[in-house]
Amino acid sequence: MNNTQAFIREHRQRFLEELLELLRIPSISADPKYKGDVRKAAEKVADHLKNAGVQEVEVCPTNGHPIVFGSHVVDPSLPTVLVYGHYDVQPPDPMELWESPPFEPVIKKTKKHPDGAIFARGSCDDKGQLFMHVKAFEALHKSGELPCNVKFMIEGEEEVGSEHLGKFCKANKKRLACDMILISDTSIIDNKVPSITTGLRGLTYLEVEVTGPNRDLHSGVYGGAVANPVNILAQMIAALHDKKGRITIPGFYDDVEVVRKSERKAMNDAPFDEKSYMKDLSVDQLWGEKGYTTLERTSIRPALDVNGIWGGYIGEGAKTVLPSKACAKISMRLVPNQDSQKVFKMFKKHFESLAPKSVKVKVTPHHGGAPAVTPTDSLEYRAAEWAMEQTFGKKPLPQRSGGSIPIVALFEEVLKVKTVLMGFGLNSDAIHSPNEHFGLFNFYKGIETIPYFLHRYSQLKAK
Repeated sequence: MNNTQAFIREHRQRFLEELLELLRIPSISADPKYKGDVRKAAEKVADHLKNAGVQEVEVCPTNGHPIVFGSHVVDPSLPTVLVYGHYDVQPPDPMELWESPPFEPVIKKTKKHPDGAIFARGSCDDKGQLFMHVKAFEALHKSGELPCNVKFMIEGEEEVGSEHLGKFCKANKKRLACDMILISDTSIIDNKVPSITTGLRGLTYLEVEVTGPNRDLHSGVYGGAVANPVNILAQMIAALHDKKGRITIPGFYDDVEVVRKSERKAMNDAPFDEKSYMKDLSVDQLWGEKGYTTLERTSIRPALDVNGIWGGYIGEGAKTVLPSKACAKISMRLVPNQDSQKVFKMFKKHFESLAPKSVKVKVTPHHGGAPAVTPTDSLEYRAAEWAMEQTFGKKPLPQRSGGSIPIVALFEEVLKVKTVLMGFGLNSDAIHSPNEHFGLFNFYKGIETIPYFLHRYSQLKAK
């Protein structure tokens, strides 16, 4: 391991420059006009895998964006780790809130990142984190210290629901065969408080459309006589929560996992400063389901949020219009035992029941995924715990996350293996928001830690 860590120290600047180059590619999977850039990013990732020394690398076509597959077999008798990541990114909107262009990465110091952070779309989610694995592999391979077989599956549709990943996994089960899956698309509590994600919420994502009159109307001539779809939609959305912050969909909580008091206590023992949390977000008060702490609301409890809403005239100046339609995108974060498709059906039935006869309602599903919980007593978890302790100097805390990575449950179903979620970002890194960033400390710490994990995991498997 000494040679590997020396290689990492020697090539730190090159690793950073290569990441910045990848971040300049606007691989926005949600927008068809960036299809060429998404493909370019896939090819760039494949080039980096080849340059790192991966034996077999292929950019695999799908009916959507390509999947980059890599395989390096040291010895068939050794364990195999499959690394998953994604090279696609969220749209950068709203552009006017970025302090620097989203695809022109810059490095700036922040309070949380005094050593500097890379500001760019995809820096933390997930180009920066997947790149840690590429560089960790390179360091191990070129130092002659690679202890196991490593495979890579890096996709370009994670931000739009991984629509074609399931089909790819089922069609390539033998090719993807492994002993475990390693993912860095999550966060740690703090740079001084490392943690390992042990649970993820699931997701139901959909779009609603409320239609009133057959065309936009003059709000003076028709206002007060014809139902306004924007007004109606606002009322319907408001009715989805009660005064206690609970979701009002009938049956929504029937399958929600009841978490033991001991686990809730351990969860709330993690370092958390609510005042700093509010200050960081510039809010004077927090909101959520009554009877649960902030840490619980964002991990073991489900949530429903409007992700976007539009209708009528929103341009400069005035246009007194009574709009024909109003729309919104809505996501529901799910917890263990909740089923994405079942929740969608419950939502659709309830939302349609909220609509008056003066409007028509359409509910369209987009994508979803199952929640996942990973055990803390597994060989894989123990290896990750040991590895992080080597580089951070303290044992990481187990922590459930509020985010969703739908493919974790898919991997377990199709490949029959467990996943370790060993991420290195911070919740304050503004992923999915303007000014997304990733600390240099975190980037390098990931590259240093991954080799320790692969070595420890290989040792434990050999026992």
